[in-house]
Amino acid sequence: MRQGARRTSSLILALACAGCGGPPRPEPATLVLHKGKIVTVDDKKPEAQALAARGDTLVAVGTNEEIAAYIGPNTSVVDLAGRLVVPGFIEGHGHFTGVGQARINLNLTSVKNWDEVVELVKAAVAKAKPGEWILGRGWHQSKWDKAPVPAVEGFPVHASLSAASPDNPVVLEHASGHAAFGNAKAMAAAGVTRKTPNPPGGDVLKDAKGEPTGLFRETAAELLDDAYAKARAGMTAEAREAELRRILQLADEEVVAKGITSFQDAGTRFDTIDVMKKVASEGKLGVRLWVMVNDTPEKMAQMLASYRVVDAYGKHLTVRAIKQVLDGALGSRGAWLLEPYADMPGSSGLNTTPVPAVEEAARLALANDYQLCVHAIGERANRETLNIFEAAYKTRPDKKDMRWRVEHAQHLAASDIPRFGQLGVIASMQGIHCTSDAIFVPARLGDKRSAEGAYVWQKLMKSGAIVSNGTDAPVEDVEPIANFYATVTRKLKDGSTFYPDQRMSRPEALKSYTWNAAYAAFEEGSKGSLSAGKLADITVLSKDIMVVPEDDIRSARVDYTIVGGKVLYERK
Repeated sequence: MRQGARRTSSLILALACAGCGGPPRPEPATLVLHKGKIVTVDDKKPEAQALAARGDTLVAVGTNEEIAAYIGPNTSVVDLAGRLVVPGFIEGHGHFTGVGQARINLNLTSVKNWDEVVELVKAAVAKAKPGEWILGRGWHQSKWDKAPVPAVEGFPVHASLSAASPDNPVVLEHASGHAAFGNAKAMAAAGVTRKTPNPPGGDVLKDAKGEPTGLFRETAAELLDDAYAKARAGMTAEAREAELRRILQLADEEVVAKGITSFQDAGTRFDTIDVMKKVASEGKLGVRLWVMVNDTPEKMAQMLASYRVVDAYGKHLTVRAIKQVLDGALGSRGAWLLEPYADMPGSSGLNTTPVPAVEEAARLALANDYQLCVHAIGERANRETLNIFEAAYKTRPDKKDMRWRVEHAQHLAASDIPRFGQLGVIASMQGIHCTSDAIFVPARLGDKRSAEGAYVWQKLMKSGAIVSNGTDAPVEDVEPIANFYATVTRKLKDGSTFYPDQRMSRPEALKSYTWNAAYAAFEEGSKGSLSAGKLADITVLSKDIMVVPEDDIRSARVDYTIVGGKVLYERK
């Protein structure tokens, strides 16, 4: 048959079939993933083999045969070769600029003892200019292989650090972010002497002779922060913005490479949000940011209304929450407890922000339609936070779905656990904090209090509460795989498990890191599960973490990170 005749015959056949009642071929997708295992976190279709996206939106999830119809000449097709696909991980509580800053400063997360800290500082001094500030973060005295000597309350004293850096101010932030350590030069810049009083909500730790040791707990660390800010006062606005842009870029690269498609930023000032807006408007932000504002009460009262945005800049920036910090961390004994610390009976921790100030933040949140997110770790801080939420809710009986959040909710009194479900309060928790802190929790709280209320994920879920997950990066590595492993095993390095009855199942853990985290931000309509109509935010893993043996979970790697249907990371 001649070629022209064949074309005519094909056209007639196509026209004839157009009225045959068969389904029309769908418009081609821009991206198809097929030949894999897709765990959707959607109860209507829990698993699939393939999916299709058009632009930034999922258009179909189904079998390989069903999705094949969406492949056109210009469709980008990824052969999964059996790999696992999950909804893009949502970092439910982290510090975005902190992640970027951690890639610039000294990383102290892996040091084994105080001597190693001093040696790292000494090496940094050799490369630094005279008078240049040296910054670091990540040390934790309770995780060292030997106690520092000399020490006060288990913390080192500054003599060896000051000797290693006599001319450069040094500030080393505790892993928890709730204490900092300064050498003599930094303390001199801050005007700290033996006469320096403890600020409200803070503690300048002193030795038996009344001399500052170098440890600044909770709000006292602001003395060092202010000195550093003063030293940088001569920087131009352009230089500051360039520095912040680099930090944002480094953070973006880090989180996207680790499979995170959305990041809930736990407390940022307005001036930093301004730069985030610029970066997002330029299309230079890969991850989607959901930001809690944490600024002075005066600025929040004036500026909250004008800064509220939802899904701006291609759905890459949302600002709709307020962050408050009611207490400190357990590791530095700053968590605000109902009873004294078992290993420091003279202290019940620190209330870092006065309760009336948080109550005022609640009023601002209601007036401006913001969520209120309160950092609360100790039992007293959690109880006070729940009281503030309950009182605020009663003033607005017309608002039935507030989704206010307790950030961390680590240590609870038994009587307060049911209140999360009763009030609809989100427990924004971090699985890896449990296994990271477990080595010192019983020492701080005693066995009874630890068993009753330490990281009680199952008890909270049974109360009806939504528990979302995250890492609190850079307190912990922003890596979701390690966090998932900690959540489903609660296993420590020595092989023991920390109150294993409270660990999550693998489906529960995945949901806490996807749909629950989306729900905690009012974003479950567009994120958190792989369903047609939702954003094409997807993570592809090298191993099936839902079924492999527990200890094999940790060796899984992120092979692809896809945000809005675009492959932003591919493991080579």
